[in-house]
Amino acid sequence: MSHPFKPFHRQAAAGARSVAAAARRSDYTFGHAGHQVRLGPVAFWIVVGTLVIMAGWSIATGTYFAFRDDVLTRLISRQAEMQFAYEDRIAELRAQVDRITSRQLLDQEQFEQKLDALIRRQSVLEQRSSALGSIGADPMPTGSIPHGRGADATSARPLRPSPISDTAVFVAPPDREARLESRIPAQRPAPRVLAHAGAGGLDGMLSRMTLALDRVETKQTATLNSLEETYDGKLKRMRGVLADLGVSPGKGGAIAGMGGPYVPVRPPSSHASPFERQVYRIALARAEVDRYTHTLATVPVRKPVFGEIDMSSPFGMRMDPFVKGPAIHTGLDMRGDIGDPVRVTANGTVTTAGWNGGYGKMVEVDHGNGLTTRYGHLSEIDVRVGEKVRIGQVIGKIGSTGRSTGPHLHYETRIDDQAVDPQRFLRAGVRLGTM
Repeated sequence: MSHPFKPFHRQAAAGARSVAAAARRSDYTFGHAGHQVRLGPVAFWIVVGTLVIMAGWSIATGTYFAFRDDVLTRLISRQAEMQFAYEDRIAELRAQVDRITSRQLLDQEQFEQKLDALIRRQSVLEQRSSALGSIGADPMPTGSIPHGRGADATSARPLRPSPISDTAVFVAPPDREARLESRIPAQRPAPRVLAHAGAGGLDGMLSRMTLALDRVETKQTATLNSLEETYDGKLKRMRGVLADLGVSPGKGGAIAGMGGPYVPVRPPSSHASPFERQVYRIALARAEVDRYTHTLATVPVRKPVFGEIDMSSPFGMRMDPFVKGPAIHTGLDMRGDIGDPVRVTANGTVTTAGWNGGYGKMVEVDHGNGLTTRYGHLSEIDVRVGEKVRIGQVIGKIGSTGRSTGPHLHYETRIDDQAVDPQRFLRAGVRLGTM
């Protein structure tokens, strides 16, 4: 395909050649289309310069028009590429902003969920603390006797040290450890929580709160396990003691001074948490311990004198100190000084307070369940018939009245008015004293 500007170029080139040929002639004459023109030297070079300029301008113009479309096309393509790249970059930045915004919203939602979970967990732990407080009260120990009425008057007196007993060995037989139901395992903090606990920001704060709640829950679990072990051990020992003594908790009927409407307790359902089931077991064991404690308060398992027992004569067959022949001794003789306090070994009612043959001045107390105790050879009696006495209350003073060779206390325990060995009850008191 021929270029539209090629004839023009050829004509310009031919004119330039004719001019150049004419320039070689001295007369500066040149012809064109049958005509001859004679020019002077100045006009000749003007014409030559004009033709050269026109030829250059034609070449430049032709070149411009020849390559203009390609340049414009390239420029437009470059601009389009730059615009597309710019739009792609803007789209990428918008997507990145959307991702960051979505991530922030997700993080905020997760943080709120974690915070709500921690708040709910804290509420549960507070409820557990209330439940622990309701079952954590320890019942009054039954192995020791508080100072009762009349004890303050003699507490200031120094007690006489007693030598080691001859035959009475008040040692409790060992009890096997109670077998309890499964415990709630103590949860260890997750490694991820421990790793984030030292970090800053929201994650660090949540991790530290989680660790704090973990410590509270671990302490509650340990307290709960300790309570269950304690109550189960008490219950086991009490049952063993009462079984050995042949005393039933329900034998004496209802406990005085109690009452109220009957509201049954529903055991936890199968969907209850291990904590709720364990709390129920502890509450049940505690109620049983309270019932046994009330029963043991009327069982003479405590010592009738302060300090160590200095036994001068055991229960059973012995040589009578007056007749010098074999006889049955119905109690324990405990040496002491005249005026030493004698205290009652269980709650009960005074049925005898006065002189009673060979007992001399004697006090007898009825504890219910067929149990009674006698305190003989007293120098003084500090109670009267029909009086209600409490554990540890001073009821008289050691003396040597009646059939006696010297100051001592004759102490008897009876079941259904039959004398039994008091050591049997005193050993039970030692066992209970370990609680």
